[in-house]
Amino acid sequence: MPEKPLAYDAYEALAEDYAARIDTKPHNAFYERPATLSLLPDVKGKRVLDAGCGPGVYAEELVRRGAEVVCVDASPKMLEFARRRLGDRAWFHLADLGKPLDFLAGESFDLVISPLALDYVPNWDEVFREFHRLLRGGGVFVFSVEHPRADFMLGKTANYFERELFSQMWRGFGQPVIVTAYRRPLGEMLNTLIDAGFVLDRLLEPRPTEKFRDADPEDYEELSVSPGFMCVRASVPRAVASVVP
Repeated sequence: MPEKPLAYDAYEALAEDYAARIDTKPHNAFYERPATLSLLPDVKGKRVLDAGCGPGVYAEELVRRGAEVVCVDASPKMLEFARRRLGDRAWFHLADLGKPLDFLAGESFDLVISPLALDYVPNWDEVFREFHRLLRGGGVFVFSVEHPRADFMLGKTANYFERELFSQMWRGFGQPVIVTAYRRPLGEMLNTLIDAGFVLDRLLEPRPTEKFRDADPEDYEELSVSPGFMCVRASVPRAVASVVP
């Protein structure tokens, strides 16, 4: 029997509560999501891969902006909530980002977006090369993850410079659920991206919005001085046409 993706059981357990709260939960709706969306290019008429789509909140926004969206997630329940949200306005595939997405053609996307999904993928070398394969020249890759400093402080792990597994109790989506993820140093994150052939365009350590302060003043103060998430935009260089003398 194939090994389940990391955090599979956790996301299957919290899928219903997650889908019900994702539009208004402050850390998502008023902190990570506005920051990640701010990095997107114009997507009208573009083909977009939502890699780790969850219940479809990003896919819905991308469709609203005029994109053709393909949704991928490893959780059947999350994917079902995305289908309910979008109906026939997007395409859906059950797939583990830790494995090749060989059902998708190379150079067939203009944008890959992966919000808060890559912390559960053990090998970024492989997934970044796969995203690079899928993107056309000039294509853009935008992702968000837990900030490496925040994970190191929260997880109390042994060595910042090592990739490490750590677990935490999530209480913000209804029932408490233990979620296990990978924590890795910033240098590994960015160098793996560059080694896969991407050009780093922007690194964003977001601040919480005013709506966040209204909804959760205590966490607003903490996140105003210490980052919780990190958002990154990178691109695939366009091919340079050779000049024949």
